[in-house]
Amino acid sequence: MQTSEVVYIPEEHYNIIRLVSEGVRDVEQIAERLGRDVSALMRVLAELEVKSLVRTVRETVRYVELTDEGRAYAEVSLPELKLLHYVRDVYGNVNEISLQDYLKTCREILSEKMCNIVLSNLVRMGLVSVSEGVIKFTKGLEQAIQIIEERQRVLVRIHTQGRVEASQLPSDILQELHKRKLIKFRDRVRIRVELTEHALKLLQEGKLRPAKVVSALTPDMIRSGAWREVVLKEFDLRIEVPEAPVAVPHFMREFLKIVREIFIELGFEEVHGPIVEMEFWNFDALFQAQDHPAREIHDTFFLKLDLKGEVDPQVAERVAKTHEDGWVTGSLGWRYKWSLEKALRLILRTQTTAVTIRTLHERGEGEYRVFTIGKVFRPETLDPKHSMEFYQADGIVVGKSVNFKHLLGILETFARKLGLSKVMFKPAYFPFTCPSAEGYVWHEKLGWVEFVGCGVFRPEVTIPAGVKNCKVLAFGMGLDRLAMTLLEIDDIRELHTPDIEKLKDYYARLVKKLRLVK
Repeated sequence: MQTSEVVYIPEEHYNIIRLVSEGVRDVEQIAERLGRDVSALMRVLAELEVKSLVRTVRETVRYVELTDEGRAYAEVSLPELKLLHYVRDVYGNVNEISLQDYLKTCREILSEKMCNIVLSNLVRMGLVSVSEGVIKFTKGLEQAIQIIEERQRVLVRIHTQGRVEASQLPSDILQELHKRKLIKFRDRVRIRVELTEHALKLLQEGKLRPAKVVSALTPDMIRSGAWREVVLKEFDLRIEVPEAPVAVPHFMREFLKIVREIFIELGFEEVHGPIVEMEFWNFDALFQAQDHPAREIHDTFFLKLDLKGEVDPQVAERVAKTHEDGWVTGSLGWRYKWSLEKALRLILRTQTTAVTIRTLHERGEGEYRVFTIGKVFRPETLDPKHSMEFYQADGIVVGKSVNFKHLLGILETFARKLGLSKVMFKPAYFPFTCPSAEGYVWHEKLGWVEFVGCGVFRPEVTIPAGVKNCKVLAFGMGLDRLAMTLLEIDDIRELHTPDIEKLKDYYARLVKKLRLVK
């Protein structure tokens, strides 16, 4: 049974159906053939689905990509392959080699550390065994080379194609390369397009044809009958024109502005510092030992660039002595050999205290109050209470007659100026302050939320900075948590929401809170 009428569709729609009928069914491939963006193509496919001409099928596909180390080996050679080729060139197609000869030969082309790693890899792959100082090739040297060359070909293929479906490569080799962190797996949703029976029938009968899309009929089209071969663009005059959203300031930016104004009202002066910081100012000048867990890769972002910072040699010497034996501070120090090289490594700052300690070293003794506001970075897992980057405010109060009570009074006044009436403090420990405390404010949904850590800088911090006759009160607070508390937000990710309506709502909450405070 044949359909009665020819169906005209826009030319772009027809080209998609033509490609699918020719076997090109992956959305990304269709977009590439048509020179279109995938997101734009999806809108067209939605129209074709409404017309019952196509259907889309989504499936999750695992792809393989190279890590930086894997990419380096793909461009040059796996160290195992490089070594085995060299052994064959030097000793011929041998079945065994002494461990001494192996190390001697290996060190000529690889580092000693890499020689041990290569041998370990070969043993784990079952290609060699080591016994009584002799390395035996369990499957023969030539076959060992062929097995490693197969791994090399997999790396090169992935490197050439950018990413490859995991199903197209040997699973045992992929698992091995994944354990060595030479590859990583990525799950992606792949969308395939299929023609409906209706579309197939129209194509078979030659009754599906491309047409020009027009927004208005002309007299000529009507007289000539050309109107039958065009597609009229549909207009629905019942749909109202969308309103342009009313622009409002971003609530987080306004909140930071308010925090800044409160500190200035309390007599503080704002100071600034770099985001890319040395470990020296982020940790060492704060009397934080170089083997402290917070200075490991899981708590700090380290720069890959092989660059070092610079610090005044006299300042570095004072800090070094304080770490090693306490210097003239009355402390025993941490009792280890302090490393300048480690202290000069570059990181993304983990605390804005790095800015205030820089200021303390620059200004030394005196009567002053300074604060800083800025972003800090830590390798956290994103969840409702944690983020990889967030805002902190830090400050110090320097003077001869200041004390711990003054510090608590300043912080309580700060919280009340923000409209946070429920504030409490409890004793705490920080490596660079004594006495120390944590400050909490009440959140209606989350309960008591820590908003500040504070204390009096220890002599091990102040004396290397040239401050011997003054006390230094210090504090650091998480501004993201403060904003959440003030605006009754229970998910830190909401602070960066792109939702226009939420942005309006949070800004309205902020304005309301400030009116209540005033």
